[in-house]
Amino acid sequence: MGDHDSEFLHGAELSGFHSLLGYQQAEWVEGEAVIALELQPRHLNLAGVIHGGVLTSLLDIAMAQAGTYCPYPGRMRKAITLSLTTTFTGQCSGGTIRVTGRKRAGGTRIFNSTGEVHDDQGNLLAIAEGTFRIRSGSDKPEGVPI
Repeated sequence: MGDHDSEFLHGAELSGFHSLLGYQQAEWVEGEAVIALELQPRHLNLAGVIHGGVLTSLLDIAMAQAGTYCPYPGRMRKAITLSLTTTFTGQCSGGTIRVTGRKRAGGTRIFNSTGEVHDDQGNLLAIAEGTFRIRSGSDKPEGVPI
């Protein structure tokens, strides 16, 4: 899906595609990230339910974040998605969804994560797994300057 970074962890504005999605960082610790999205009409498909591309993008972001936590202000870590598999399990048309990514395994450069999306009633909307590669300079916790 692309590059992922942690610039929004420290309150900076979301940029590019991240801004287009319009999510909020709910939680982020080593090995786990949670993002939340209040659904808007732009997130829905022609049938009036959340678009699978939105779900997949959010899963991709949260799962990459799970392996790239950076606790240092003004710095970030980056990863590139190598593979991503998404399974859709439900639908919703409104409210706020929560996307959780968890790092499951990995070495110094490659890691694996799983993800889940739930609506605000706790219904499971999608699950995913992915493999990510840490970009050069991001292999240490201090990452690189933003």
